[in-house]
Amino acid sequence: MQRRRWIPLIVLRKLFIVAICSIAFVALFSVHVHIVPSSKDQKFNDKIPTPQDLQSWTRELAPPHLSKAPLPTPKLNGSRGNSDYEKLWKPPSNRGFLPCTKPTPNYTTPAETRGYLLVHTNGGLNQMRSGICDMVAVARIINATLIIPELDKRSFWQDTSNFSDIFDEEHFINSLSNDVTIIKKLPKELVNATKIVKQFISWSGMDYYENEIASLWEDYQVIRASKSDSRLANNNLPPDIQKLRCRACYEALRFSPHIEQIGKLLVERMRSFGPYIALHLRYEKDMLAFSGCTHDLSPDEAEELRMIRENTSHWKIKDIDPIEQRSKGFCPLTPKEVGIFLTALGYPSKTPIYIAAGEIYGGESHMAELRSHYPLLMSKEKLASIEELEPFSNHASQMAALDYIVSIESDVFIPSYSGNMARAVQGHRHFLGRGRTISPDRKALVRLFDKLDQGTMTEGKKLSNRIIDLHRRRLGSPRKRKGPISGTKGMDRFRSEEAFYANPIPDCLCRTESPPLNISQIVK
Repeated sequence: MQRRRWIPLIVLRKLFIVAICSIAFVALFSVHVHIVPSSKDQKFNDKIPTPQDLQSWTRELAPPHLSKAPLPTPKLNGSRGNSDYEKLWKPPSNRGFLPCTKPTPNYTTPAETRGYLLVHTNGGLNQMRSGICDMVAVARIINATLIIPELDKRSFWQDTSNFSDIFDEEHFINSLSNDVTIIKKLPKELVNATKIVKQFISWSGMDYYENEIASLWEDYQVIRASKSDSRLANNNLPPDIQKLRCRACYEALRFSPHIEQIGKLLVERMRSFGPYIALHLRYEKDMLAFSGCTHDLSPDEAEELRMIRENTSHWKIKDIDPIEQRSKGFCPLTPKEVGIFLTALGYPSKTPIYIAAGEIYGGESHMAELRSHYPLLMSKEKLASIEELEPFSNHASQMAALDYIVSIESDVFIPSYSGNMARAVQGHRHFLGRGRTISPDRKALVRLFDKLDQGTMTEGKKLSNRIIDLHRRRLGSPRKRKGPISGTKGMDRFRSEEAFYANPIPDCLCRTESPPLNISQIVK
């Protein structure tokens, strides 16, 4: 009888023990451990790059065909983070396009040289860069030995840098040894020889170089090209010449070791903030003076720019209507307009932005509104110490090379104007399969910005939806290079083409798989 009384108590005790064990078991698997790095770990000088950081950088430094590892994907926690990644950071599909720069089976080593090609490059870093690569191809076409090109020291930037100060000279010579013979200096016996100086005709094809230029070897041993920019056609060249241009540009023409080192450091420091935008803010004095764009500038500033244009002899167009220029989309976006644009696309105010530019015209007075939208504006001057940048001071092209590197490696690249750097970075990112490259539709955006100024539209969802719709097909997805605008003739026809180095497809990127079938086409 007494034993029966204890049975319920024993059962209750067992149930109590089971309940405690169940609670402990659930708690054990529900614990999240968050490790917060100390503030000391965030110091730039103490930052240790992760293997992913180094892998990403190596893809820029190594020949692309040797670097097949995918880019590290930015990680954003939570469902909201995944949505933001898809909307803001996810790279467009490469649609099966991969680099294909290997020569065709009929390609041969350089033929016996017929003479020497001296090249005087012209323009800023990116104009010189494309010109150098074109001159490699020209040297191949005319069977010339190429002398290491002379960089432009007389342009607006007044940079005294030599080729080896900016580029890895030995790598350039050696990596192209199966294509063109390249030497550092003209042989002593030819230094005083009679040279013919030629300004090659812009956008010329094979016939011009094989006939008119190559015929000069009958009378001269040395040809000097007085300019290098846009001297070779964008299209209708043999596949091996097009592939050679890409090998020269994307594999042979590396930056010098000291530029690569600091460029890598800047990339690592930007990465410490998370996924970042590289903004090529082309709002410098030379650009505004050349283009005649004065929107939002004071009368004194507009007059200063007009005088610069008037006094720059090689700028042919002097009288420019700034309102007409802007309405046609020929003006760079202002810093204020860039802030509105990025906000409308959905980038939050905490987004890290690297300003890839020289000195912004008007300084902080013109940057204030962009900074109010995005306070985390970084630049090489903010990311690096005075001592780290000192070797590059007074060398605009070397400074531009640092911007180029950070732009290539960015998660998103946005140019405020489609100039030489914008085209060069866009093409290089296409080639390497880098992240988003957003090309603002400036002509359409100006109309929207004017409505904001007139008060007929306000910033908000309506503006955001309109701008997002305008740019759905402007995110850098690979596509075939555009040809000339219909109806254009002569030089205007060539000028209207999409530049070769802005989009080296299909010459240097080939499809490795068939494009996905359109379901609507199957139904039909």
